[in-house]
Amino acid sequence: MNFFLDTNTLIYYFKDQGHVAKNLLAVSPKQIFIPSTVVSELQVGIHKSTSPQKRTMQLHALLESVSITSFGHEEALTAAKTRAALEAKGTSIGLYDILIAATALKNSATLITRNTKEFERVDGLAVENWY
Repeated sequence: MNFFLDTNTLIYYFKDQGHVAKNLLAVSPKQIFIPSTVVSELQVGIHKSTSPQKRTMQLHALLESVSITSFGHEEALTAAKTRAALEAKGTSIGLYDILIAATALKNSATLITRNTKEFERVDGLAVENWY
């Protein structure tokens, strides 16, 4: 099983909150993936951070041991279908979240997030909360 980490999961990991670190260490790094969209969101946070050097070092250390999954053509098609389906039901989620969900869906992975209420709206997406 492969696990894709949502932005909030990584923030909790970096701040040593909840049980994220324990759960992350219980899984092989080969099973851990970070969507490129999440990397972008984290970089925005780093640029706004009061300690950007520390946060940059934390991110780089993690990225050395896990894989980054790019958002490509197939993920874009899945994102468009997902967004249209959610909007038709009146249960839309944020744009970044749609991109993250589509990346996990396209790669048949479980999304690790504390934001389960939002992501559980996406049909077919496996979601776990490691907090």
